[in-house]
Amino acid sequence: MIEKGAVLPMFYLPPVEYFASLNTYKPDILIEREEHFPKQTYRNRANIYSPEGILTLVVPVVKGSKTHTKIKDVKISYDFRWQRIHWQSLEACYRRSAYFEYYEDDFATFYDKQKQTTFLFDFNEELLQLLLKFTKIKAEIKYTDEYHAKYPSVPDFRASIHPKKESELQQKPYFQVFEERKGFLKNLSIVDLLFNQGPQSINYL
Repeated sequence: MIEKGAVLPMFYLPPVEYFASLNTYKPDILIEREEHFPKQTYRNRANIYSPEGILTLVVPVVKGSKTHTKIKDVKISYDFRWQRIHWQSLEACYRRSAYFEYYEDDFATFYDKQKQTTFLFDFNEELLQLLLKFTKIKAEIKYTDEYHAKYPSVPDFRASIHPKKESELQQKPYFQVFEERKGFLKNLSIVDLLFNQGPQSINYL
């Protein structure tokens, strides 16, 4: 158990709210790796801004990764070329943004067909380390070694940051590539902020 900081889940390209929480409660961050895998959450999906509005990118997991599989044991499925689809989507949505080329090479390695990380948690963790570097958030991340239903002494974001819940984050608009079509869309993946705001992202957070 921790006495200060916050408890967060491990997400795929997490939303802005996740990084705002990280920035608020750093440096002591505890990331959950013993929970059972909950479906339809940001653990294996991210929302980006496409010309049609929100586009959800989903990392497929191996069948059998139901609610009784620990998050650290959930395996990524490579039955179809989801990496190529995700990368083509990111390119199509953000090629026109101010900072896409600045970060492009670092992200592209995660979507190379030669890279087939076995476990979802490990893949997300690698991405998180890259995102922390780009957002310049200095967090001392520790990982759970047993599951606790509650953490009474610190904020717990494992269930509150969720695609089906309205974000409580008070977010001021920043420029988005397709905002003339759908207006400002809040709490998208952190990559939306990075590709549009670049090194200024930490000031925004």
